[in-house]
Amino acid sequence: MRSLDIAGSGMQAQQTNVEVISNNIANMSTTGFKRRRAEFQDLIYQNLRRVGSNSSDSGSIVPSGAQIGLGVKTAAIYRITEQGNLQQTGNNLDLAIQGNGYFQVTLPSGEIAYTRDGTFALAPDGTIVTADGYSVVPGIQVPTNAISVSINASGQVQATIAGQTAPQTLGQLQLASFPNEAGLDAQGDNLFLQTAASGNAVTGTPASPGYGTVMQGFVETSNVNVVTEITDLITAQRAYEMNSKVITASNEMLQTLTNLR
Repeated sequence: MRSLDIAGSGMQAQQTNVEVISNNIANMSTTGFKRRRAEFQDLIYQNLRRVGSNSSDSGSIVPSGAQIGLGVKTAAIYRITEQGNLQQTGNNLDLAIQGNGYFQVTLPSGEIAYTRDGTFALAPDGTIVTADGYSVVPGIQVPTNAISVSINASGQVQATIAGQTAPQTLGQLQLASFPNEAGLDAQGDNLFLQTAASGNAVTGTPASPGYGTVMQGFVETSNVNVVTEITDLITAQRAYEMNSKVITASNEMLQTLTNLR
């Protein structure tokens, strides 16, 4: 019976759906996290009577035909890149992007990764780094005698040096944008890599056209909506149960056939 395979594919799809939802809920407190959404497609159809075929020698055409679907498959798991809320931290090296763009990070391999997580700190040599110690492009170093560090909305980093009245400019942060942000390859640790699907990174100065502004002393929270996720979880659970009922019903029908004398 086709219904066994069809319902089985439905259960697998809902299992994937629940896994995506559970990952969203698990990361509801992850800085800069973007929630995901599973998308599904119907499988190929089997024609019992092809639509548009001739039903007689006179040329009459079958108006609808008879097609049986063979189930469902996972088409994609999209990343929803809508802006998260900004949370004030009081840490001068915490940065949030309000609008479009990603911070650039140099990995130990020399490859450039991209992130919305702006929880930065200072390395022993004064370089601004991520929580894992990766240097933030362009590798700005804060002098050891700096009293304070300020970063304006356009990403310019300045430091007040002991004994000097005028602040010293240390460097300029750049943001990266992509033609298709959903095509970025998630690496974990809040980092993404460029892919052929995302397109090449286009860098620019914060607050310029097409790029967001940098907010010092803030971080961007996860954009997960817990109420929506719980509602989706209940819906997925009910859909999983209904598919299991189809398998139970199909099995009982097969038992009826085997018990015929």
